[in-house]
Parts: sequence; structure tokens; C-alpha cells
Amino acid sequence: MTATDRPLRADARRNRERILASAGELFARLGRDAQMDEIAEHCGLGLGTLYRHFPTKAALLTAIVSRRFEQVTALAHDAEHLEDPGEAFEALLRGYVQAAEGDAALQLALLGSEERQLDGIEDQKAEFRAIVARIIDRAITAGAVRDDLTVADFPVLATALMSTMYFKPSTTADWRRHLTLQLDGIRARRTTEGLR
Repeated sequence: MTATDRPLRADARRNRERILASAGELFARLGRDAQMDEIAEHCGLGLGTLYRHFPTKAALLTAIVSRRFEQVTALAHDAEHLEDPGEAFEALLRGYVQAAEGDAALQLALLGSEERQLDGIEDQKAEFRAIVARIIDRAITAGAVRDDLTVADFPVLATALMSTMYFKPSTTADWRRHLTLQLDGIRARRTTEGLR
């Protein structure tokens, strides 16, 4: 068993949790501007301790985004179990975007401007994508959404909403309003031709 395979001692685990909590708070507020020395000071640990756990800011960001992905994957599992297929898709998209509200670091990572933060969580991304694909397929089969909606559309829809959230293009920009507009466009349209 190597040093990296061994479980962390209790004090090391506590330190790691303190670092992740403090870093999560600072990155949520400051995005990429959060600095390692600020994080160490915020969590009350030395810079050396911080670097022993996370040798780079990118490694720390990856750990934070990985935790967030665990949360949104759990949310996706919950959405998949909703009985109504259309409601499942809407709950998934709403919950995914809502998870990033107030978290500048996650917004940047999911917008792709900090793509390196997603390195190392390929398995989590693949699991999430598989759930999204199943939810979309079920919603299409049920006639709840447009039949040309694909799993590749999901990140495009989500990042459009997050860009409104992050960049705030106007004082009236509201991602929830834009979500409603998106969902109205995604829902399957009922034709009246059969009624004539």
C-alpha cells in the first residue's frame, strides 16, 4: 500500500474538509480570483498544509467541482425517478442550474472557461450524461418534449442560463425567467390537424 492509497488520518481528514469548505466559500464568492494564501488564512491552516493536500489551485478547484458533480448527479437520480417524464426533465434542468446559483467557481467551470477544473472527473461526467440521456429519451417517448431534443442540447441550455446568472447582461436578467422561456420552447407542441 502506497502513501497515496492509505486512508487519511483523522486530523488530516479534518484539515482537508476545512480546506474544501473554505475554498468552496471563497471560490463561490470570488471565482478564479480566490488565491491559495487567502484560502489558507480563511480556514486557519498554514499554506504548507494547504499545498500538501492540494498542490495547485487547479487540483483544489477540481476537488470542489467533483463534490458539486456528486450533488448534481444525486439530483439527476432523483429527477429520473419522478413519475412524469416531462416533469423529470424540467426538474433536472432547473436543479442543475440552481445548484450553480451563487457559486461563481462552479458557474465558470460549467461555462467552460475553467475547463481544466473538470479534468479528473470523467467518470462522474459520464454517469451524469447517461442519466440525462435516459431522462430525455423517456420525455421524448412520452411526447413531453420536442422529438429533436438530444443529450448534447442539455449543456447548451444549462450554460445559456448560467451565462445570464454569471455575466448579468442587464439589470433585468433573470435566469429563472429564461428557464421558463427555454422550457416553453422545449415542450412538445400539440397539433390540431387531427381535430379537423
